[in-house]
Amino acid sequence: MASTTKELAFKGVPLIRIYKDGKVERLRGFPYVPPSPDKDPETGVSSKDITISHNPNISARLYLPNLPQNQIQKLPILVYFHGGAFCVGSAFSLNYHRFLNRLVSEAQVAAVSVEYRVAPENPLPLAYEDSWAALQWVASHSNNQELDGKKDPWLAKFGDFDRLYIGGDSAGGNIAHNLAMKAGLESLCGGVKVLGAFLSHPYFWGSKPIGSEPKGEDFENTLEYKGWDVVYPSAPGGIDNPMVNPAGEGAPSLAGLGCSKLLMCVAGKDQLRDRGVWYCDLVRESGWKGEVELFEVEGEEHCFHLGSETVTENVKKLLKRLASFLV
Repeated sequence: MASTTKELAFKGVPLIRIYKDGKVERLRGFPYVPPSPDKDPETGVSSKDITISHNPNISARLYLPNLPQNQIQKLPILVYFHGGAFCVGSAFSLNYHRFLNRLVSEAQVAAVSVEYRVAPENPLPLAYEDSWAALQWVASHSNNQELDGKKDPWLAKFGDFDRLYIGGDSAGGNIAHNLAMKAGLESLCGGVKVLGAFLSHPYFWGSKPIGSEPKGEDFENTLEYKGWDVVYPSAPGGIDNPMVNPAGEGAPSLAGLGCSKLLMCVAGKDQLRDRGVWYCDLVRESGWKGEVELFEVEGEEHCFHLGSETVTENVKKLLKRLASFLV
């Protein structure tokens, strides 16, 4: 008799299993929640979903803080990229909706949380391409130009394009880094510049451990190490590709970062912590002319701020630090 047990091609616990027949089983995810066009009851933030592009399919959730009635106030703009190891997660999930509501309320910014395509069905570099297209779409609102004939009234009315920020956590922090590098080489619509970027617990890795990272086979068995080949199987240089290892062979100088200030957020118990600290050192040593800051919350795990139903003291610390950056 033929076995009915499906054979695994990749076991990425606690995030994903991929079977040899092509089936993908996502083990971690938060439920979809709708936007709050009539204001979130906890924060007063309004949100709505928009389509940026139909081909490819790129969408986003836009957020606007509670503003005085009939008062047009120009706000900093944050383009945000969710995490999830490039293979899980969504801008429309409960954890990101809750976090963006809190951040937008605390920082008083207009935010665009990007829904990019995820692997393995849509391998990298597609997530980078989607995210860059979304950033260009946001920048197109700075003048009378339009992208694909669509313009969002919230961005056009309230956005201050002299204060454009990008940011994200985990894989989203990686995306923010790579977009900041691309912004140093290529122009955004209307000549808009990225003022600042923040990277929260970003996903960087490489072929050799640093700091307190596992050694030997334990290092090569980490999800960070094995997962890269799954989400970007064609990456030149594998796990040392500059997209995931900013010091990998052939990596461009970090002096080319296309922003004026950079905030790195790390957590004391996060396996990715040492890479974040190392990245800050690389940026400083590169001769980059901007301002780089490191912010650490001790005693917390990777992306602790996303799983918290309540605003704990440490979540509050992170929100306040991000708000002080997004000015």
